[in-house]
Amino acid sequence: MKKLLLFALFLVSVAASAQKPIEMNLWPNGPSTDNGNPEDMAKVTIFLPDEKKATGRAVVCCPGGGYEHLAWEKEGTSWAPFFNGQGIALIVLKYRMPNGHYKVPAEDAEEAIRLVRRNASEWHINADDVGIMGFSAGGHLASTVATHASHDAMPNFQILFYPVISMEQGTTHQGSRNHLLGKNPKRKLINEYCNEQHVSKHTPRAFIVLAHDDKAVPPTNSIGYYEELYAHKVPASLHIFPTGGHGFGSLQSFAYHFEMMLALKAWLRSF
Repeated sequence: MKKLLLFALFLVSVAASAQKPIEMNLWPNGPSTDNGNPEDMAKVTIFLPDEKKATGRAVVCCPGGGYEHLAWEKEGTSWAPFFNGQGIALIVLKYRMPNGHYKVPAEDAEEAIRLVRRNASEWHINADDVGIMGFSAGGHLASTVATHASHDAMPNFQILFYPVISMEQGTTHQGSRNHLLGKNPKRKLINEYCNEQHVSKHTPRAFIVLAHDDKAVPPTNSIGYYEELYAHKVPASLHIFPTGGHGFGSLQSFAYHFEMMLALKAWLRSF
């Protein structure tokens, strides 16, 4: 109980330690792939820690929302005090919805990582310590980048909250699959976005958290992904809490909120 109280005080004390957030258009000259909606623009909101606290680490955050909308606060901006308090920059990505163009979200996420690395010196970031974080469908996006990206778009680590990993019927979240791949995708496309099939020894280390009673995204998504990471000798930490359902994000109403935050903080310090 004492540890949980101290951690709660820690979160409050760091709330004012971040600089004013910066908002930028991700594609000032237009995106590589058009999603058909000119009003749906990809942007990033950058939360930098105080320069004196900066460790050089950064996290690109992909909120969830079934590839239909974004849970912008509880799975995005509300995480800034937690990361900034540890000297870590948080870059929250407003990625575009696919609208039948399945390449769009991953193109946005990869460009966000490149953007961070291009500005690494100015933002006091180590270009070799840039991770990606995602929730639910945003977890599918984060794991897509972690298993498919290369060169300057490859993250150095991944943090996944109750992620969609597979696109297989009966395992996936059907809404996420429909919005990303369409209602009748071809087998080759399904396989391409079943991210457990694309884990390799080069996949970055992972922190995965979910609840046992998640009815929206079956826990087998995370378990199967962890098994592949383990099989390929990729360092990974899997946390399954007894209750909590789906979509708890940063909400303190989640019964294991403080335990989760302490586990994530410890994992971030482990490498």
